[in-house]
Amino acid sequence: MRTSRLAATAVAVTMLASACSSSTDTSDTAPTGDDVLTIYSGRGEDLIGEVIADYKEQTGVDVEVRYGDTAELAAQLLEEGENSPADLFWGQDAGALGAIADAGMFTQLPDEVLDRVADGNKAADGSWVGVTGRARVIVYNTESLSEDEVPTSVLDLTDPQWEGRVGWAPTNGSFQAFVTAMRVQLGEEATRAWLEGMLANGVQEYPKNTPIVEAVGRGEIDLGLVNHYYLLRFLAEDPDFPAANFFPAGDIGSLLNVAGIGQLATSGDDELAADFLSYVLSDEVQTYFAGVTDEAEYPLVDGVEPASVLPPLSELDPPAIDLADLSDLQGTLELLREVGALQ
Repeated sequence: MRTSRLAATAVAVTMLASACSSSTDTSDTAPTGDDVLTIYSGRGEDLIGEVIADYKEQTGVDVEVRYGDTAELAAQLLEEGENSPADLFWGQDAGALGAIADAGMFTQLPDEVLDRVADGNKAADGSWVGVTGRARVIVYNTESLSEDEVPTSVLDLTDPQWEGRVGWAPTNGSFQAFVTAMRVQLGEEATRAWLEGMLANGVQEYPKNTPIVEAVGRGEIDLGLVNHYYLLRFLAEDPDFPAANFFPAGDIGSLLNVAGIGQLATSGDDELAADFLSYVLSDEVQTYFAGVTDEAEYPLVDGVEPASVLPPLSELDPPAIDLADLSDLQGTLELLREVGALQ
């Protein structure tokens, strides 16, 4: 029997029934204590560490995780090429996954893994699969603004009334994926004009999303461009934290990106990789990501509902963008440097 660390810290469930039923489960292919799985993870240990520990405890597999920035790990994989020790790359956005896929470094995942996730949240060629969804939002200070005063489009943030009142994190991978999506939907010149307009309007720069939310709560800025789940951490600690998420429906600012996993073609163990992927796409682990962590990400497996604090995916109305088209990270980095948003 597989027992679950997640059950103790998250939900009172037994992992064995669902996780085994959705993975490659035969006596000849079951993972053993002699197996080693190497993961390059752009997802932080605070987000996935408990999931990794649970899998190790259930299977006896030695899981070695190299944590780091998603873009930097993708660059490292490209540099390592066929000599990379990684079996799996867990990226925090589809752009980085697409860059590795475009380089021909992923192998096609098995149907039993891909079938767990709907089209649009996985690569059309089966090279990677989404694990959780993250919506872009405008977080706002509820003491200085009401919901109907928040701009309904991020394109409106270049208006003079928002001068010096908005925060962004141009070094953050999710922000860079959002800019890539803007390039795909609006074109290069329109994206350049928006970036230049934001800079001219005194947008405040932060190193990552968490300090943006902190600054909004302090009233240092009124609005911030972040992923939806960062605010939930603050509300979990302080329900009176003076901020709320605004989901700009139908706007590029409501991009729904995914954190996902691809298997390196040089990995020597397809069965072990498939077992781990089936594990993270099991109903129980999806439920853990959906509502047990303070981040409350969107589950991507049909039948697993998001946390009650989040609007259903059907209400988000994100832009109709193929996430596989977000692979041109290099082009986005060049644009951000050209306009002065990155050094």
